[in-house]
Amino acid sequence: MNPVSAAGAAEIDWAGKNYLVVDDFVGIRQLLRESLRSLGARNIDQASSGGEAMGLLSRVRYDVVLCDYNLGDGKNGQQVLEEARVRNLVNPSTVWLMVSAEKSVESVMGAAEHQPDAYLIKPITEGVLLTRLNRVWHKKQVFRSIDQACAEKDYLRAARLCDARIGSDKIHQLELLRMKARLMEKSGQPARAREVYEQVLEQREYQWARAGLAKIRMANGEFEQARQIFQSVIAENRYYIDAYDQLAAAYQNMGKMEEAGAILERAAKLSPNSVTRQRNLGNIALKLGNVQMAEKAFRKCIAIGEYSIMKTPDAYLGLARVCGQKNDTKEALQLLMTAQREFGHEHPDLPLRAKITEGLVYHESGDYRRARKAGDELEEMLKLTPERPDTGTCLELATLLFAVGVKDAPVELLCYVIRNNHDNPLLLDEVQAIFEKARMGEEGLALIRSSKKEAADLMNQGVLLWKTGKLAEAVEWMRNARKAVPNNQRILFNAAQIMVSHMQQHGHDADLWAEAQDVLHHVDHLLPGQQRFAQLMEQLADLQPAPDGAGVAVVA
Repeated sequence: MNPVSAAGAAEIDWAGKNYLVVDDFVGIRQLLRESLRSLGARNIDQASSGGEAMGLLSRVRYDVVLCDYNLGDGKNGQQVLEEARVRNLVNPSTVWLMVSAEKSVESVMGAAEHQPDAYLIKPITEGVLLTRLNRVWHKKQVFRSIDQACAEKDYLRAARLCDARIGSDKIHQLELLRMKARLMEKSGQPARAREVYEQVLEQREYQWARAGLAKIRMANGEFEQARQIFQSVIAENRYYIDAYDQLAAAYQNMGKMEEAGAILERAAKLSPNSVTRQRNLGNIALKLGNVQMAEKAFRKCIAIGEYSIMKTPDAYLGLARVCGQKNDTKEALQLLMTAQREFGHEHPDLPLRAKITEGLVYHESGDYRRARKAGDELEEMLKLTPERPDTGTCLELATLLFAVGVKDAPVELLCYVIRNNHDNPLLLDEVQAIFEKARMGEEGLALIRSSKKEAADLMNQGVLLWKTGKLAEAVEWMRNARKAVPNNQRILFNAAQIMVSHMQQHGHDADLWAEAQDVLHHVDHLLPGQQRFAQLMEQLADLQPAPDGAGVAVVA
């Protein structure tokens, strides 16, 4: 053991910690186990596959995980780490070392995207392992309380903890500043995040700080400025994968779908094992009519997603559409059956989405009789439930119903979409394109104008009541507005703001507090990570009674 490792080991009590070694080769597991035992480790579990590792992670909280990247059949190490993070099976203080013989860019980058604490290339000597383990463990202790506050979603407390260490910890100062900036963004304080990024950039041109500024600009709707920064970041570092994803999002927000697709295609070549990226690429390619690119992305998404927690039915539905356009109805229907078998229990809206896709497949492959039959069935499904599906599903359903000769139902669906997205010009352009394809261009423009006005009037009347001090009336007005347009984000945010204002002036109300929390969680589900969500959740948290008060549940 080298002196650094020996010194580090002496400072840390390794004996009482829990370890998990994951590798499909028994010899490697034994080698890693013996290296850990030389530290004094006693509690060492072993797994020979990703599935076995997930079982152990579900039952035991480990302090250290050594996980091989390639684990044979089933989940690979990247997918084990991804699922452990999504399901909160590892503590913020857990050390995760990814181990692999793979040196290829795509393997290293694929693992790095999920941010293990270190990536070790085989063969690993005992000295290298122990040195890296000591280094990561010490770093984890620096960030332990901060990570715990983040895990509890108390981002402002986490930011204060960063501040407390920044002045005294010169070694980790840069990383503390980076974390503080991200926490400011998460807590809905972009101006303070911008100050941190600019402070860092005064010292040196760090690409992560520039990317951080670009994300803030994009959140403010400054898409062109964000685009320029993300492009310059990529020019400086072609392996900065997140910048590709963000640049693609900027292009999408600008309505430049071809450019978004081209950027995602470049990113997918560099790091092809992201289920989410391949799915996004497939969806954009499908919109662009690039059948070859869509097919390649969706097939890759299905292949790499087989054992991933990030898999969804979207790639199956998208590939079914591709098959319909290639006149391969048989494979399309098989894909729809597979999607419903694998995801039906998790996605209650899947039967509707699958039936829409089935109708579109029949229509695109020229079987208009079956397409019409699917349209009739969908009309009946709509009549059975007052709730409308998500925006994307509404658009696809309206497209199909228009195509098979139905008029009233798709018009109602599109007006519903407009009312719920009245300030989204890109989406309204997409709605208008559907009207024009149905040869209803002029009528569509009039419907968009009237539906936008209806939503704006609903919101403005509630805000007017609030501004003129009629808070109880404003709360009730916005309650009814939410029933009329349940997914309009501006109305939802304003409704929550009015409820918060009511309690700030008239005191805590347990029912109103719970209602405001439900509204905010609903809007966060529609579009996660919005700054106004964090701001309002913080205001709502401040309204909680003392622990010996009414006993209201803690904000999740």
